[in-house]
Amino acid sequence: MITEKISALKRTQLFGGLEEPELRALAESAVERRLARDEILFVAGDEARGLYVIASGALRAFREGVDGREQVIHVERAGATIAELPAFDDKPYPSTVAAEEETVVLYLDKNDVKALCLKHPQIAMAALMMLAGRLRKCAELVEALSLREVDQRLARWLMAEARARGRRVGAGLEVTLVLTNQQIAAHIGSVREVVSRALSRLQQNGLIQIDGRRVTICDEQALEVFAEG
Repeated sequence: MITEKISALKRTQLFGGLEEPELRALAESAVERRLARDEILFVAGDEARGLYVIASGALRAFREGVDGREQVIHVERAGATIAELPAFDDKPYPSTVAAEEETVVLYLDKNDVKALCLKHPQIAMAALMMLAGRLRKCAELVEALSLREVDQRLARWLMAEARARGRRVGAGLEVTLVLTNQQIAAHIGSVREVVSRALSRLQQNGLIQIDGRRVTICDEQALEVFAEG
C-alpha cells in the first residue's frame, strides 16, 4: 500500500521532485479514499483542510447554478492534484468536486503541504506553475462561453476528448463517448437538447460521423478550423 502511494505521489508535478525518504513520510500520512462515479468528494464552500492526489481515475471540478445546471471548470486525471488553492489561502473550497469515473485519491493535510513548501522551495514553484496553468484554462473557458457558439465549443471538446482517449481509424480519429449528452453539456456550458442538436449539425456538415456513442472525426483540420471560428 505504501509503495502504491509513493508511486502516486511521485507522478505529480508537486511532489515528483522529492527524495524517497520524504515521499515515504508523506505517503505514510496520506489517507486513501475510493469514490464511485459521480460521488461527491467535497462541495464548494466546505472548509478546506487539505488537498488531494489522484492515484487513479478522474475528478471534475464544477459550480452549480440556481437551476441545478453544472458548469465544469476543469477535469483532472491520475497523476494530478486537486484543491491546491485553499491549501495556500486558507479559504473554503472554491468549487464542488466529483468523480468522473471510479477514482482513488490520497488526502494530504494542508499543514503538511505548507511545511514541505517551506523546506523545499521547488514545491512552491511547481504549485505556482500549476495554478498559473489553471488560471489560463479558466480564461480560455470564459472566452469560449462568452464568444463561441455551442457548435464550436462542442467541436473543441470533441477534439480534446478524441486526442486524449481516441484511436486512429484510417484518416480519421475515433472516440467512444463515455459521458452522456447532459454531462457533455456541463462541460461546454449548454443543455442536453442543444448538445444533441449540435452533434447532428456537425454530422450533417460532414465534420464527424456518429454511430451510437462512437464518434469519428473525419477531418481533424476541418473540425479544428470550425472550432476556432
